[in-house]
Amino acid sequence: MEELKVLIDEQTIQNKVYELAQQIEKDYEQKELTLVCILKGSTVFMVDLARKMNRKVKFSFMQVSSYGKEKISSGKINLKLDLPENLEGENLLIVEDIIDTGKTLSYLIKHLQTKNPQSIKLCTLLDKPERREYDVTVDYVGFQIPDKFVVGYGLDYNENYRNLPYIAEVE
Repeated sequence: MEELKVLIDEQTIQNKVYELAQQIEKDYEQKELTLVCILKGSTVFMVDLARKMNRKVKFSFMQVSSYGKEKISSGKINLKLDLPENLEGENLLIVEDIIDTGKTLSYLIKHLQTKNPQSIKLCTLLDKPERREYDVTVDYVGFQIPDKFVVGYGLDYNENYRNLPYIAEVE
């Protein structure tokens, strides 16, 4: 069994999610918005984010994989679930659980741009800027964290710990 050390508690996460939701609502005030959840890790974050907004939003889902059963990325991106071909005129907000190297998000943004949306922005709960290898603009950031392996609030280790209401470092 892995040792877990709480890095960000439940109330701190919920306060930040509310703050992000309010900013997104303001920024998209007169525009339609589609939240693009990157499965599976971002599900908890996206649902909480959407429930804190007093507006219509659409949900879409994509699934990519680069970790498998390891604690470090394999570096190979596998697109398992894609969005429809025509997204012309849509405002997409990619909702991600964590960004480290930026490789997956760089790939996804380029991929989604081929579908002609009106805009693509990026929201992440956790950001590890010290690990960034690809230039991606993150429009909404919950927390910057050190280069530690974390679980909880949707993030997993070998499909476990997604249900934790807090973010914990695996020691």
